[in-house]
Amino acid sequence: MNELEMLSILSKTLRFSSEKHKNQRRKNLDSTPYINHPIAVFDTLIKCEVIDIATLESSLLHDTIEDTDTTPEELENNFGTEVKNIVLELSDNKNLPKEERKKIQIEKSPFLSDKAKLIKMADHFCNISDIYEEKPKFWTTKRCLQYVEWSEKVIKSCIGLNSKLEEIYYNIVKKTKNKLK
Repeated sequence: MNELEMLSILSKTLRFSSEKHKNQRRKNLDSTPYINHPIAVFDTLIKCEVIDIATLESSLLHDTIEDTDTTPEELENNFGTEVKNIVLELSDNKNLPKEERKKIQIEKSPFLSDKAKLIKMADHFCNISDIYEEKPKFWTTKRCLQYVEWSEKVIKSCIGLNSKLEEIYYNIVKKTKNKLK
């Protein structure tokens, strides 16, 4: 695949994700567009020299099944089986209570594919970076710290794949804990 083909695929993926998330907002004070989050995850992977097309596509789509009306079949028809499977690995079952979903993420993180692990780590890096910059609306300091501690439990099974990503993840964890304590 040449660079132009890769850019075309990523452009299509970004347009799809933008359309799916168009009415969603982040839980920060400015209620920024939700699409900024998948773009930040994608950007983090690029900065950490992840260039695998399926990983990058999946990073832009990682919340579409979980948080929009997107179906697995729709992802497969538009982006192929591999991307669909990676996004499914990263998707929570929203029918379960939040605490149960968080527990399941810890339990299943060792069994994620390497591509899903990279996205999971970049996703958590971005979420913690957001907490560091500005606590989500209605979150207490205690809740922010609990999120960071839970994140570390999820991510400990995702290490060993990309030293740059690990370094920035653990740096933001440390900075955020220090800021919140």
